[in-house]
Amino acid sequence: MKRALITGITGQDGSYLAELLLEKGYRVYGLRRRTSTPNHANIEHLLDDIELLEGDLTDLSSLIRAVRVSDPDEVYNLAAQSYVGTSWPQPLLTSDLTALGATNLLEAVRLTKPEVRYYQASSSEMFGKVVECPQRETTPFYPRSPYGVSKLYAHWMTVNYRESYDMFACSGILFNHESPRRGIEFVTRKVTDAVARIAGGLQSELKMGNLDAVRDWGYAGDYVEAMWMMLQQETPEDYVIATGETHSVRELLEIAFKYVGLDYRDFVVQDKSLCRPAEVDLLLGDCAKARAKLGWRPKVDFEGLIAMMVEADLERVQFIQSKGYRRYENRVYDYFPAVRGG
Repeated sequence: MKRALITGITGQDGSYLAELLLEKGYRVYGLRRRTSTPNHANIEHLLDDIELLEGDLTDLSSLIRAVRVSDPDEVYNLAAQSYVGTSWPQPLLTSDLTALGATNLLEAVRLTKPEVRYYQASSSEMFGKVVECPQRETTPFYPRSPYGVSKLYAHWMTVNYRESYDMFACSGILFNHESPRRGIEFVTRKVTDAVARIAGGLQSELKMGNLDAVRDWGYAGDYVEAMWMMLQQETPEDYVIATGETHSVRELLEIAFKYVGLDYRDFVVQDKSLCRPAEVDLLLGDCAKARAKLGWRPKVDFEGLIAMMVEADLERVQFIQSKGYRRYENRVYDYFPAVRGG
């Protein structure tokens, strides 16, 4: 039985990856930070099948202990301060967790079990102000946010450990990937949640920033399979994972509202305060290498993804309304993990 350690297991990607590895017969360990109110909503259905270890990416000793206890064959570093918007008001926290945290984990693996196969969750935000389109593994990086800069630090540190210590360490440069388990602060969930609330009479408008930003959006369940495939190869390499298709925020709004028979123009209000200080206008990935070497291809298309997310949010809203709640807040989802879709 193979053993895997996943940081960020309570997040979107961590929960899907844990499901995948369990299906493949792995013994799965997850690293979680100690909090007064644990958030296990995404992994509630997995708690009897996985083992959770306490630790923090900013604490090297706790990471060494986690590696020793789990004795993994594979380590997946998915933990980070992962919201781009938060990285401007909290650049130091983002750097500590996303950049230095990855270094701590690499060092814990090197000191404890250097033969481990290590996956680093890199990001298309590293391309930022793109110098070519589409973006591939050889495209120069130009990050445009503290988050993108921190992810780039972690990416190059992974390359450095691979080349300096002959570790099996690789990075997946993943473009935007979403699901019903996506955090409410991300634009896709912000939109699909608002659609469900508006359709249910719980909200009257949706404030949005830049509607013309374009992204390459895929389904998180597809993307975690690519992570696993990378660690099954003979040699460690870095791969771009993307759909190769772009859609604007405006198109996202149109599809999501149309799903419930509404016109987004009747409800969306643009708010300039929601625009980023430095915008990334166009991200489009070229995953030719992943297709050729891994045999990986996305299975869920954009319209199918948005339909999946709207349907899950409609189910949540209906559940909340069935309980007689007069006031509705985003946080109430944390208390109803049974209706978290996907």
